Amino acid sequence: MSGTDAVPSLGRDQVAHVARLARLELTEQELEQFTTQLASVLDHAADVAALDLADVLPTNHPLPVHNVLRQDTVRPSVDRAEVLAAAPSVEDRRFRVPRIMGEAP
Repeated sequence: MSGTDAVPSLGRDQVAHVARLARLELTEQELEQFTTQLASVLDHAADVAALDLADVLPTNHPLPVHNVLRQDTVRPSVDRAEVLAAAPSVEDRRFRVPRIMGEAP
């Protein structure tokens, strides 16, 4: 079906059939309500499908997106000995932390 083809109207029997397939129990009032609502949704989808989008480029975001992160540049870091001197516990020039299971800090 192309964008110019008419969309067949949605009937109450079709909505009832889909409800049965989805194992939904609808009251008569719900059936009428959903038939009207779904027909409206399909009408809107047909309006969108009828738009001429030949000159519209595909996009993944409606607004231009710019990288807001800083450049990844190498900078001097804190001295290892200074950091380890401030640690509560050190072992083999590394932070010493409790085991995950069974060892108290």
